[in-house]
Amino acid sequence: MSSEIKEANLQITGMTCAACATRIEKGLNKMDGVEQATVNLALEKSSIKYDPSKLNEEDFEKKIEALGYGVVKQKTEFNITGMTCAACATRIEKGLNKLAGVSSANVNLALEKATIEFNPSEVTIADIIAKVEKLGYEAHQKADEQETVDHRERAIKQQQNKFILSAILSLPLLWTMVGHFSFTSFLYVPQFLMNPWVQMVLATPVQFIIGKQFYVGAYKALRNGSANMDVLVVMGTSAAYFYSVYQAIVTAGSHHAPHLYFETSAVLITLILLGKLFEAKAKGRSSEAIKKLMGLQAKTAIVVRDGVEKEVPLEEVVIGDIILVKPGEKIPVDGEVLEGTTAVDESMLTGESLPVDKKQGDLLFGSTINKNGFIKMTATKVGRDTALAQIIKVVEDAQGSKAPIQRLADQISGVFVPIVVGIALVTFLIWIIWVQPGEFTPALEVLIAVLVIACP
Repeated sequence: MSSEIKEANLQITGMTCAACATRIEKGLNKMDGVEQATVNLALEKSSIKYDPSKLNEEDFEKKIEALGYGVVKQKTEFNITGMTCAACATRIEKGLNKLAGVSSANVNLALEKATIEFNPSEVTIADIIAKVEKLGYEAHQKADEQETVDHRERAIKQQQNKFILSAILSLPLLWTMVGHFSFTSFLYVPQFLMNPWVQMVLATPVQFIIGKQFYVGAYKALRNGSANMDVLVVMGTSAAYFYSVYQAIVTAGSHHAPHLYFETSAVLITLILLGKLFEAKAKGRSSEAIKKLMGLQAKTAIVVRDGVEKEVPLEEVVIGDIILVKPGEKIPVDGEVLEGTTAVDESMLTGESLPVDKKQGDLLFGSTINKNGFIKMTATKVGRDTALAQIIKVVEDAQGSKAPIQRLADQISGVFVPIVVGIALVTFLIWIIWVQPGEFTPALEVLIAVLVIACP
């Protein structure tokens, strides 16, 4: 292993349980050149320490995608000035696409806009702007464009819509069960709901349209030689659904009332979707502290470059920049006072209620508030090196750390599904051989019962 170790941080999509995170961790740690890989399910992030002479981030992305998951890339739009013809746009596109970490770059001459998809852990916005300027043009990030759509809120909304639709279709099926219990037998059940074909019409969209995500997740897991909770959900609900279809067809036209389990598959999927909704909301709450910390950061800074004052986005500030800070403004980045005296409110960092006096040579911390003096400062730490960024990283690391009991749970989850499937098959064989010899239907019913009970 090379003495130079790099760290890659990737945002991962598609994880549904701790077993998913464990599977990705194992897959990454098996790669030659990886020193350590950890996956944070709550934050949906992966941190990988690796030897850059053997691997690069593209290798990790391919590995994660091969395991059936996705890697999030940041997409940002820039306003480009100075282009005069199509050749200018082509030149910028080619230059940006050659940058390490840039997946795609598209430049629109008519709109004077560039849309760039990149890995923020490998290339920064400042790097992209510097590249455009090196090519002889100017680029300015569109303000807060990357924050217009909150991925987590969309996920919560999507899960909520799925749950509501599934509940609407499943409740009539649940209603058919009231006659099976003495304490609810007095309730009226419309006769048409007892029709097997009506129940099939209600259950089918829940099983295959709303529940499609479970089939997709199970397929990806099995394709990679593993079994997650989606496999268990698919096996349990599919067994109940297809057994009910079989019973409906076999007893069609007869006076015998079939034993149907359409409500089992539909209600089970509905309840699991409710759990997914709670999980999505819990993930949102787990990152609220980080969001609040990020909200403390200044958005822009007034820098002096070549004797000219210029307001730039915080991402474009570099070490050594001279920054002007007026009374009442936030200190944009960590640095030192060059000129002037002031008092700074550092309560957001230290909890100290009284402002701290600052003079030439004193240290300043980003996101603290300049109370009453006009000062010039020089930037000494920017981006992920600032005190606030380090605090955010500590919070993320704390959320991502695992207690010993959680590690044990992860190990158990890796073998839980195969064990449950094995128990279900053994139960089926015991029933059909010894309990009720030759009776397929009762044996299948207990097989379904074991699978359904074990569903998360």
